[in-house]
Amino acid sequence: MIDAEGHNRGAMPLPDALQLAEEAGLDLVEIVPNKVPPVCRILDYGKFRFLEQKKAAEARKKQKIVEVKEIKLRPGIDNHDYDTKMKAVRRFFEEGDKVKVTLRFRGREMAHQDLGFKLLERVKAETGAIAKVEAEPSMEGRQMTMVLSPK
Repeated sequence: MIDAEGHNRGAMPLPDALQLAEEAGLDLVEIVPNKVPPVCRILDYGKFRFLEQKKAAEARKKQKIVEVKEIKLRPGIDNHDYDTKMKAVRRFFEEGDKVKVTLRFRGREMAHQDLGFKLLERVKAETGAIAKVEAEPSMEGRQMTMVLSPK
C-alpha cells in the first residue's frame, strides 16, 4: 500500500486501506494486480486515468507508420532514368518505407520477360546493402512486381 504522499505503508487489510483513502478524500487504486499481495495506491482516479491516456497518446504519436511506396519501371529503361529511380528508392529506404518495384510490360515486351527479370535482379543487387527482399519478383498479368523493405 502506498499513501498519497508516495510513502510505502506495507501490506495492510483492505478495510484499513479504504479507510485511509476515504480520510484523504481520494481513491484506492490497484496499480499492480498480479503481485502477491497486490500493490495499491491512494490517488485521484480521474487524474490517474487522464495521465494514462496522455501516455498512450504520446506512444501512438511516436510510432512510425510504414508506408509502401511504388516505383514503376519499364523493361527498356535508359540508364539515367534508372539512376533517377534508384535515387528515389534509396530516399524511401532512408525514410523507413517499404518499396514496391513494378515493371510494366506493353505489347511485344511480354515476349521478353527475361529482360524484366534481369532488371529486377539489378535493382535487388544494387539495394542489397540497405534493403532485403520481402517478396521475390513475380508476374501478375502484364506486370512483374517485387517488394523490398529496409534493413
